Amino acid sequence: MAAPVDMTTRDISGKYMMNKSLSDDSDEILRLQGVSWWTRKAISLATLYLTVKHYKDDNGIEHIDIDQTLTGGVKGTNEYRTLDWTERTYEDHVFGPVLGKSRRVALSEVERDWLKKDWSEESFADGAIIYTTAKSDTAKSGRTWLSEQTWGFEQVNGEKRYTRHVFFQGPEGEIIEIRLVYDYTGPL
Repeated sequence: MAAPVDMTTRDISGKYMMNKSLSDDSDEILRLQGVSWWTRKAISLATLYLTVKHYKDDNGIEHIDIDQTLTGGVKGTNEYRTLDWTERTYEDHVFGPVLGKSRRVALSEVERDWLKKDWSEESFADGAIIYTTAKSDTAKSGRTWLSEQTWGFEQVNGEKRYTRHVFFQGPEGEIIEIRLVYDYTGPL
């Protein structure tokens, strides 16, 4: 289902479902992150649902809290993004120890071409798109990987969709670029 016509990245609050037929396959990224075959198989068979709460705190700092659920109510990974470019450590039950940071940024400041492509006007607030990074906490996990993402809206098969462009670099320098596409299923 298309995102509401008036929705912008100023507030992406709502409920979403990953559209597997429109999204690129993320299995190789998960494998390079050290996710077991069994877990990857379960993820590939399940449908991913997002509940997104987008708000500003009392200090005017933007937050995007995302609770992920898989088919049958199985808890997925949660993302709690504070768009202040402060690196935060968190323990993810799928990916292990992770270091992440997020902010809004002008596309001219984004290094990778893949992360700049195909965004609609609704993806920008004051000229800036949502940009996130996550990397393995190698000292704790023994793994090395890096992910950069831009989030926003684009036209997919003629409909406005919430999407993420993902740039991933694996432990041996493997480069993978994918797009994740989500169906808007309703407000919170």
